[in-house]
Amino acid sequence: MKNLIDKHVRYYKQTPMTIVRQCGTEINWNVPLLALRGPKGVGKSTIMRQYIRLHYPISDRSVLYCSCDGAYFASHTLLDLVEQFYKTGGKHLFLDEIHKYPNWSREIKEMTDLYSDMRIVISGSSLLSLQQGDADLSRRCINHDIQGLSFREFLRFYKNIDLPKYTLEQILSNPWPLAEEVNNQCRPLQYFSEYLQYGYYPYFLQLKNNVDYYSAIENTISYIIDDELPRICKVSIENTRKIKALVNILANSVPYDIDIKRLSIQSELQRTTILEYLNYLDKSKILRLVYSDFVNAKKMQKPDKVLMDNSNMLYSLAAQEPNIGTVRECFAANQLSFNHLVEYGKNHGDFKIDGKFTLEVGGADKDYEQIADLPNSYILADDMEFPNGHKLPLWIIGFLY
Repeated sequence: MKNLIDKHVRYYKQTPMTIVRQCGTEINWNVPLLALRGPKGVGKSTIMRQYIRLHYPISDRSVLYCSCDGAYFASHTLLDLVEQFYKTGGKHLFLDEIHKYPNWSREIKEMTDLYSDMRIVISGSSLLSLQQGDADLSRRCINHDIQGLSFREFLRFYKNIDLPKYTLEQILSNPWPLAEEVNNQCRPLQYFSEYLQYGYYPYFLQLKNNVDYYSAIENTISYIIDDELPRICKVSIENTRKIKALVNILANSVPYDIDIKRLSIQSELQRTTILEYLNYLDKSKILRLVYSDFVNAKKMQKPDKVLMDNSNMLYSLAAQEPNIGTVRECFAANQLSFNHLVEYGKNHGDFKIDGKFTLEVGGADKDYEQIADLPNSYILADDMEFPNGHKLPLWIIGFLY
């Protein structure tokens, strides 16, 4: 136990406070069981440690942070830990990388039963299922999914430009106040281009250059495919190479050019296997599957459109300069997915949002032809600084969180 406390203190001292995201202050940390989920690299561990630094002095032993892939758990169980922690006055336990601990769900369930007055926070992969094994935690656990930086957060942390967030309804109905406020403080198009290439993951400031940043993204993708898919989804290790090939094929394809039969031949995977793996890659935040009717889409149904999860990932994997139309759609789907249902618009715009709004994404010369007669329809256009009627700058939806 002393070893874990010593590590907790070291983590406490080493936790950077230069980037403190607003999403960390919006989490209800006082529930009995909280799960932070998200892909590797978006800052789950940092958000947990920052909360501890902001709310507990370094000497406070009622709180403990530990990573479940540490050496301690080679010879001890989670139940061993919580018993010792509780007996010494422990009240708030943070368990990072929970998916790396075998049979974690059963022990977490027992911990919440035995120590009902303790608050437990777990973090893990986007693939983390709260219904693994026999222990159904879904009714007792509050989930909070962590995304990468929004364009607004990029401006705040990378450019020292602090601006408020807006709801989608506020942006669509009255975009001028936000557009004027942004343009009064910076030239948004310059910074938006940077964000699309290297602004999504919080660790760019540590790496300082695009080469190392893209290598880190590729390492993240490899980790998810080589480690998390076999560990969590029981994917055959023999197929991980083929899955990587599948991802690279999709990263170098336009989003509307998806042919399952062709993908099957190129990746050497069966059609049904490809559909299964596409779903895993979507849940792990490598890909984004977009359906024209998400609610009624079946698990093994071919998606209407496949995008990379975020534009930085697209730039890191593309063999040459990515298609700008793909980059724009990738950004739009990523930012709009925060608290909104994003569906494919088929012949009526690129995306349907919450079944209410129709959005067409394009360049500054994009016209209303496809959405002219549709209510609540808008164009999100690149290379624009200010709105023009229902034609809004694409970057403006980067202020949703």
